[in-house]
Amino acid sequence: MTFSQIHFALALPELVLLLGIFAIMAYDLFGKQVNKATNLLLLSLVLLFIVINIVVFYAYLMGDGPRVAFSNMFVADAMAAVLKVALLLSVGVLMVYSRDYLEKRKLFTGEFVLLMLFATLGMMIMVSANHFVLLYLGLEILALSTYTMVALNRDSATSTEAAMKYFILGALASGLLLYGMSMVYGGTGSLDVAVIAKTIEFSRANDPLITFGLVFVVAGLAFKLGVVPFHMWVPDVYQGAPTPMTMFIGSASKIAAFGFTIRILGDGLAGAANDWQGMLVILAVASLAVGNIIAIAQTNLKRMLAYSTISHMGFLLLGLLAGTKNGYAASMFYIISYALMSLGVFGIIMLLSREGFEAEELDDLKGLNQRSPWVAFLMLVMMFSMAGIPPFVGFFAKLSVLEAVLQADFTWLVVYAVLMSVIGAFYYLRVVKLMYMDAPVDNSPIIAGQAMRTLLGVNAFAVLLIGLLPGAGLMGLCLSAIQKTL
Repeated sequence: MTFSQIHFALALPELVLLLGIFAIMAYDLFGKQVNKATNLLLLSLVLLFIVINIVVFYAYLMGDGPRVAFSNMFVADAMAAVLKVALLLSVGVLMVYSRDYLEKRKLFTGEFVLLMLFATLGMMIMVSANHFVLLYLGLEILALSTYTMVALNRDSATSTEAAMKYFILGALASGLLLYGMSMVYGGTGSLDVAVIAKTIEFSRANDPLITFGLVFVVAGLAFKLGVVPFHMWVPDVYQGAPTPMTMFIGSASKIAAFGFTIRILGDGLAGAANDWQGMLVILAVASLAVGNIIAIAQTNLKRMLAYSTISHMGFLLLGLLAGTKNGYAASMFYIISYALMSLGVFGIIMLLSREGFEAEELDDLKGLNQRSPWVAFLMLVMMFSMAGIPPFVGFFAKLSVLEAVLQADFTWLVVYAVLMSVIGAFYYLRVVKLMYMDAPVDNSPIIAGQAMRTLLGVNAFAVLLIGLLPGAGLMGLCLSAIQKTL
């Protein structure tokens, strides 16, 4: 195999996905209109399945060590493989959940499918980028696709407003991130993540220019994660966007944001950990407080979940600020677990919605057990897991993060995080109370396809199973991936 062939082989999943996008685009333009939504869904799922198999196959061939390509700009390693499989699965599940919901609103079109796949391509680039330019390229492919998807419902003033807020604040965050990257470049003379890491570690660790740039880089990352004080867009976008787009922002894109953060902080700027650890402490403390406390006052379910997301991202930062491989692995386990729970919750919201009605208020869940015991049980599983109640995966995700923080001698942070989790349990358990103890305000039948019902059941079962086998399953995989990568 020649040198150029090796380069293209390492990026084969991204190349296949890109070619698949072109093929689906051609079908959307020239294909028959009969059953077009179903065909678009099937083509997308087949494409995602093929890409997942390529990622797994190359991860098996690579063995333990990472491989770089395109002048060290692109890296294929164990962490990238795990994150890619997780986000590809998330996108596939999302498309199945979204199909009926969007089709009833005439939104399941070629535009939605292509934007979702382009966003997936951007996410895959983000988690494999080994160069600041490529990191930013992947980020912008994801961001521009997401802005457009939020505004996909052009007849909704709320969606348009949410998209405008997201776009303006996103542009500001991108500017902060680019400015910080330029400062790091000025201090190190390189945009290559590996070169930056070596330069900081051996000669320029205390360079004020790097520290100055680091502040702006962390600010940009904080916006992408949606943590305090860069969280202003999260509640409005969660509420205003169509529910499938909200699901995407709260699941797959968060996995990509984690990979993006690890590439910059855990890899490129690891030598400056003493500087960014303090910043992450402030962000985590503020996010846990603001997210959990303000969520209590919400009556809109999607806004409540938005503030819940802010608190969960605070937990994610706890693992990152530990600055250890155990901490990074715990955060990786946490974000994948959170994505799984988020898919289930928003899937249930779409299941309860119908044409002309959005199940977005907490009151819409009243008496759900009387209407459908199965759906109520699924929501109970998701709420218990998000609250961190054993034996569900949310408990073990939080426990693994707290163990890593404790090992890093941040004992006070562990105590604080536990207290905030107790506060946060209130609004999750309130949902369970509404479903099981209140009388229903809506007795409309809950209608859904067999595929969606089955997949929601599998989703809930995975939340339970991964919780029962955390060390032998997903957590062990995350730890192994981090150890082979960093």
